[in-house]
Amino acid sequence: MKPTLILVGADKGGVGKTTVSRALLDFFARKNILTRAFDTENPRGTLKRFYPSITEIVDLANVAHQMKILDTLDTANVPVTVVDFKAGNLSYALDIFERIGVLEAARNNAFNLGLFHVIGPSIASLDEIGEIAGYLQGIHYVVARNFINETNFFEWDEATYRKYFSQIAKTHEINIPKLNEMAYEQVDVAGVTFKDFIDNRAADGSQGKFSFVVRGYVRKWCAEIDAEVARVKMLQEVVNGGRSG
Repeated sequence: MKPTLILVGADKGGVGKTTVSRALLDFFARKNILTRAFDTENPRGTLKRFYPSITEIVDLANVAHQMKILDTLDTANVPVTVVDFKAGNLSYALDIFERIGVLEAARNNAFNLGLFHVIGPSIASLDEIGEIAGYLQGIHYVVARNFINETNFFEWDEATYRKYFSQIAKTHEINIPKLNEMAYEQVDVAGVTFKDFIDNRAADGSQGKFSFVVRGYVRKWCAEIDAEVARVKMLQEVVNGGRSG
């Protein structure tokens, strides 16, 4: 099976981009699929805190670090690589990947490439869809609408909705539901993955002392996300063909 490279990013900050990366890594973990991750929030990344054993912090502007990600896709013996782009760096990162031939290689089926574009419920966030359109030909493009609050993403305003989302008629749209604030905070304090929190396992591997109720909220949220991402064809193919055993 060809390696799969998943990029997660947004040009607008504060849309919960790293939460989506964490949710994807947890999805693969629950499916027993080996993954590795690169956190471009150099020098200190949030993703690394939750996934220290599989995450490396890199500087995307550094050629040697680009090589760490891309030259090892075939040799890492890990079917899925997730790259969490630094907040506000989506267009910049895509431009780098276009210039060095990454997007062209994906279009030529050298590997599977998916972009999870995390957007929030604001016009500035929605404007990004048109701004990156030139990079999207031939790659799997997923718009992840992150409900970090109760806002409804302009579905109530048909003209606004049509203006932006008609541009992505041939792409996948997934919804990341809002996680209860206390549940999100408790996972953050624990510094563990969503999966480990649900399993009541502390960061050092010992038995956790996490609330049964809060764990229930996280479990339900993860189940809702699993149902959303399972509809993405590229991820279905990974699940069906990339099990680690």
